[in-house]
Amino acid sequence: MVPFPIKAVLCDIGGVLYEGETPIAGAIEAIARIKQRYPIRFLTNTTQKTGAQVVGTLQQMGFDISSDEVMTALDVTRLLLEQEGCGACYLLTDSASAFFDGLPTEPCRYVVVGDAQENFTYEHLNRAFRVLKNGGELLAAAKNRYFKDSDGELSMDAGGFVAALEYASGKESRIVGKPSRDFYRLACAAMGVEPHETLMIGDDIESDVLGAQEAGLKAILVQTGKFSPEDMKRGITPDGVFDSIATIDL
Repeated sequence: MVPFPIKAVLCDIGGVLYEGETPIAGAIEAIARIKQRYPIRFLTNTTQKTGAQVVGTLQQMGFDISSDEVMTALDVTRLLLEQEGCGACYLLTDSASAFFDGLPTEPCRYVVVGDAQENFTYEHLNRAFRVLKNGGELLAAAKNRYFKDSDGELSMDAGGFVAALEYASGKESRIVGKPSRDFYRLACAAMGVEPHETLMIGDDIESDVLGAQEAGLKAILVQTGKFSPEDMKRGITPDGVFDSIATIDL
């Protein structure tokens, strides 16, 4: 049992609920137990899939998760652009870029960067750089260093490319997804709870644990997904460390 009171739960997805294409042992049952006691939202910085695609994947794996329980960095990015009524230059995969179809194209106020994979070409990066040098702002859907890929190995995430654009343009990015305080607090507000009443469960010591703690939440680190023993030597202290989500007693 975690040694502090909570009213709601936030949970990372990749590396916490599944690895590759396989649910982590006991994760489906763990989520069912949590949902019996607490409202929950599932947060992900993935920019390779839309929220609907994420939900579809989880449901196919056997998780009882609905679309209104998932918040992605892409969702929040689109919401921001809709609110400001402006256009952007997108450095994303083709499918992720299509998620923004229908939004205004002008004025082009932002460069939106996510995990563009094969679209991280010099041509595309230089186009984004020129938008920034002409007054655009850099909007990072996420700035993760790496993720655990479907082959079980770590792969570069968008963070390195965001850093390259920051260096070249001299501009600092605005991060929309985790570890943005606004992202965490928006998720808490969606459940009608305060950050200090909420627990975050994740496998990323920086984005999930430190980011949540700096937003006022409690945060548990699970030793699955991208977790490495080296994480425990980085000066970040989780509010709990567990083998996997299946071993967390809430």
